[in-house]
Amino acid sequence: MSAAETTTAKVPPTRPSTAQGAGGTGGAGKPAVRPRAGGGAALPWTLLAPCLLVLLLVLGYPLARLVALSFQKFGQPQLWGFQEPETVGFANFTRILGDGEFWAVVVRTIVFAGGAVILTMVLGMLTALLLQRVSGWVKTLINIALVASWGMPIIVATAIFKWLFDTDYGVLNWLLSRLPGVDMIGHNWFASGPQGLAVIMLLVVWGAVPFVVITLSAGLTQVPKELEEAARLDGAGSWGVFRYVTLPVLKPIIVMLTTLSVIWDMGVFPQVFVMRNGHPEAEFQLLTTYSYDKAFVVNDYGGGSAIALVTVVLLLGVVAVYMRQMLKIGEVE
Repeated sequence: MSAAETTTAKVPPTRPSTAQGAGGTGGAGKPAVRPRAGGGAALPWTLLAPCLLVLLLVLGYPLARLVALSFQKFGQPQLWGFQEPETVGFANFTRILGDGEFWAVVVRTIVFAGGAVILTMVLGMLTALLLQRVSGWVKTLINIALVASWGMPIIVATAIFKWLFDTDYGVLNWLLSRLPGVDMIGHNWFASGPQGLAVIMLLVVWGAVPFVVITLSAGLTQVPKELEEAARLDGAGSWGVFRYVTLPVLKPIIVMLTTLSVIWDMGVFPQVFVMRNGHPEAEFQLLTTYSYDKAFVVNDYGGGSAIALVTVVLLLGVVAVYMRQMLKIGEVE
């Protein structure tokens, strides 16, 4: 074989020029064919259409009906068809906003939700931090217990708490009475509103802590170990590492969890309703149960709808904060 033949055999086939591809032309100066996005801007809306339709049917109609009832005089005569609903404008809102009992319920609801959120976040953070310091099998057992408590139906959890705090057969009274100088036998935790709401608050916190713990535990895995070690080398203690390293990394998660907890705890209903056997006393009324009583106990559906609509407006304010935080996190990412 000659040298010329050997050189010819080793020459690789020619490839299209990169510059031509970058210039948007193919072979022989023809424009390069680029794939077009299928469906264009209408595709996302087409995929979202079933979900939006379900939301419109499940939430849209009840909300529209709620708004209509809040501007009407609607009681039992209107419910049974003996009288036509009468439009009264803002009379229902004027009546409830001028009622001192309503504002007492609003303050009680805010205090209840605020206490529940603070307890939930503090206990959830402490538990999540402790889970980082235990062995693998202990962490697994605790996570199983957390998921089991989180998945327990509210009615079952409420029945358990009613038994724990029962006046005659409550386990808590018996345990506290075992302490020196303490006699809690026969103590009624629901004799006063603050004590009873504290028990209901513990029930709400017990059901909310698992979600917070699991979410914060996932967030703690994203904290860079190098930053923690650097902080310790600079002389920071455990509190300093948590405050200046861990907390800033977890801040977006904490803000979202806090906002969601406020929304959930402002809308607490079955815990209060079941714990008080379907008839919450005045000292136990929150906005949700107060609206229910006005509508279905007093048969003032217009007034109950107005209270419910005010509650929705308050919750929409919290939702606006939540969405704002979500948009901020999206911009950072």
